Amino acid sequence: MLTLEKYTFGIGDRFGMQAKAQLKALMMAGEAGIPVVPVWNKSNREHQIIHSKPGDTRFEADMAVKEMNWKYSHYVDADHINMNNVDDFIEHCNYFTIDVADYIGKTSRYDDIDQFVSDNLKYTGEFIIPGIKGSFYISQQDLIHAGSKFFPAVQEAARIYKHIAKKKGTGNFITEISMDEVDEAQNPIELFFILSMLGKEGIPLQTIAPKFTGRFNKGIDYTGDLDHFAAEFEQDLMVIDMAVKEFHLPLNLKLSVNSGSDKFLIYPVMGKLIREYDKGLHIKTAGTTWLEEIIGLAMAGGEALNLAKSIYARAYLRKEELCKPYATVIDIRESELPVPVITESWSGEKFASTLRHEPGNENYNPSFRQLLHVGYKVAAEYGKVYVNMVKKYSHIISEQVTENIYERHLKRLFE
Repeated sequence: MLTLEKYTFGIGDRFGMQAKAQLKALMMAGEAGIPVVPVWNKSNREHQIIHSKPGDTRFEADMAVKEMNWKYSHYVDADHINMNNVDDFIEHCNYFTIDVADYIGKTSRYDDIDQFVSDNLKYTGEFIIPGIKGSFYISQQDLIHAGSKFFPAVQEAARIYKHIAKKKGTGNFITEISMDEVDEAQNPIELFFILSMLGKEGIPLQTIAPKFTGRFNKGIDYTGDLDHFAAEFEQDLMVIDMAVKEFHLPLNLKLSVNSGSDKFLIYPVMGKLIREYDKGLHIKTAGTTWLEEIIGLAMAGGEALNLAKSIYARAYLRKEELCKPYATVIDIRESELPVPVITESWSGEKFASTLRHEPGNENYNPSFRQLLHVGYKVAAEYGKVYVNMVKKYSHIISEQVTENIYERHLKRLFE
């Protein structure tokens, strides 16, 4: 059976040109005693916008591994797939993030709910999860509610998992279940019963991405109560511990934090807890690397800086269109967005420092960063002009990509 390592890091790459720079950051982590394994992730939506294919991501990853002489595992993630698009990924991926958030709360069959309640009646009354202070009280009505809310999503996850397994063979891929793209966070009891359902369906998930409280906006830091997040994350670790034993789930089952790029405030929190309890973790990032390409172009100056400015100018004019698909995961303050006539006069350093995620820098502008984060569609429309410019200044860009992943992400998590 393909077994996911303890620490894995999802490295998205919109345009498929930074795999070696990304892998270099993980190699640096390894040299520092942090054994992190790469998972290249790219969603169907990103492929459609860039006009790439899952096979391109596999080729990029495999070439980087070969050229960098990486001697450990690596994965290619069919990120946030569903039954409508999974077939495009099956040949090329060995990691599947099955996204069933849209099925939470759908109509369930009464017989299914009755069976779920019957299977879990032993947990009613006072309920103790080892490692969590105090106890919970669970009624039969609570079971009915949990079953009604989450069983449709679990059934859909089972349908997709079985479809993949039929084509790839059981044990030949990693399964992640994602329920994070919803409005409400799942509490520890809900997570416990979600895992009960997944175990009953026979899905050998090795990582699960629940919804946490707080804001996980694209490309910027976490917003929320850090103490509450810490308590929630710790409780979820304890829930997984118990669920693995109760429901015969894989022993290496771990949490996945999606939209994990740039959530610097919670990195030390998670790092402390996974070390304290000796647990694994998967962090999924995506758009950060594309922003480092723009930063590198700005730093290169001249024609490269002009291209970066043009991409921002077009994104500014099309912000409503670009932001719409990401409306629930961005918070752009329009008053903070500089008009293109202003950015046109900026130096490369000014542009780069406004975009780079360094909260202590007086130039840093989260709204500017978020708009460019969702503006990769504009860069894609430049086609070969953009691709060739990134290749031309790859020596500058690759340094930004590696530094971002190693210095701002991995070191924050593990130091």
